[in-house]
Amino acid sequence: MPATDKPAEPSRAPPPQPPTKPPPEPLQAPLQEPLRGAPRAHPRTDPSTRPLTQTPLGRFLTVFGSGLVVMLADSEVGSVITAGQSGVRWGYRLLALQLLLVPILYMAQELTVRLAIFTGRGHGELIRDTFGPLCAWVAALALTIASAGALLTEFSGVAGVGQLYGLPRFASLPIAAIALLAVTFTGTYRRAELFAIAVGLFELAFFFVAWAAHPNGAALLAGAIDIPLRDPDYRYLAAANIGSVIMPWMVFYQQSAIAQKRLGPQHLAAARWDTAIGALLTQAIMAAVLIACAATIGRADAHPTLSSVGQMAQALTPVLGTRVGNLVFGLGVLGAAMVAAIVVSLAFAWGLNEVIGNRPSAAADPLKTHWFRVTYALCVIAGALFVALWPNLVSLNVAVQVVNALMLPLVLGFLIALAIKALPEAHRLRGPYLCLIVIIAAVTCALGLVGGLSGASPL
Repeated sequence: MPATDKPAEPSRAPPPQPPTKPPPEPLQAPLQEPLRGAPRAHPRTDPSTRPLTQTPLGRFLTVFGSGLVVMLADSEVGSVITAGQSGVRWGYRLLALQLLLVPILYMAQELTVRLAIFTGRGHGELIRDTFGPLCAWVAALALTIASAGALLTEFSGVAGVGQLYGLPRFASLPIAAIALLAVTFTGTYRRAELFAIAVGLFELAFFFVAWAAHPNGAALLAGAIDIPLRDPDYRYLAAANIGSVIMPWMVFYQQSAIAQKRLGPQHLAAARWDTAIGALLTQAIMAAVLIACAATIGRADAHPTLSSVGQMAQALTPVLGTRVGNLVFGLGVLGAAMVAAIVVSLAFAWGLNEVIGNRPSAAADPLKTHWFRVTYALCVIAGALFVALWPNLVSLNVAVQVVNALMLPLVLGFLIALAIKALPEAHRLRGPYLCLIVIIAAVTCALGLVGGLSGASPL
């Protein structure tokens, strides 16, 4: 049989394959609420998510502002009047305390900086997440008391400057209240911060006040080392000076401000420098006010007292004359009042937002929320009315600072507890530095409590 060619089988194409899908992208884990007490990973601490300048100067300029603003606000009207009363009543005997408070102020605010950078959360939010809502509301109560007291001191400063120019309180205080409401309600955080720095620089006028007073060097040194701790009046004013340095609204403001700026670990050194410069500046201003009042109005042995805010302008009168002296003093006090009012309002808004559970993303601009505007307006109006009716504004300012001193255990206690528990392991307080901070905090709190509770009635 002839061989026949076997028909070729048709080529069989491989079976169609389903189109290959690209490998799925890794799913982003949903944001989980952190375990209480555990530091929460925060996207703002990842340098790759923030195209910020990496040079040392660039990092400093990125950070610059928060620490300086809070320190300028620290030398607010109540602090200025307390320092002035210290110089008038006790000469230079409370000058050494102003210098000793520099490292204490830096210690507290450096812990605030560290907590903000490594947790990415404001102070109220961090307390809530770490210790629970009850502790958060306790901290919020302290914030409310301190903020209300600060607003009273700012109004008293404005009223005192108004009286220098013949304006009664019922004329100057409504103007101040309207100005505070307008600045707060029409601004944003960054604009308010820049405005606060510009206005707060008027406080530098107090350095000229001290220079113009020409203090006697020998008397200054002798007075600085003479510390009459047995006198209850001295202890009371010492407590007021301590309370004028570390206040709850300062901690709330700086931690929230740094968290809002989305700073990361690479900015820690620059933030510390910002805070250190601010701490030196604010205490230098306080020392300048004390020296000026001690060298002009005060008599170390006579123990006089300030009876009005405007009386402090007399420190400039012998050199500059009444008109220019009142102008320089007025600008310094108004600068202190405005910067403190802005910082206090921001701290109050941020702090309450965080305590009630609003995250930073939801509270990015709390000044725009209706609840804050209503609450702040009520505080401003009530503060203006209270100051209008209070007879002695100097005693009011000193008493507010003593109340701040009585709240120091709460403020420093939360700061240290958070630095031990809420920070990442590598940045927590431990060892000798922890012991040093605890000892310094305990001594500072003890002095504030003893002076405030055992001192005389408000001066």
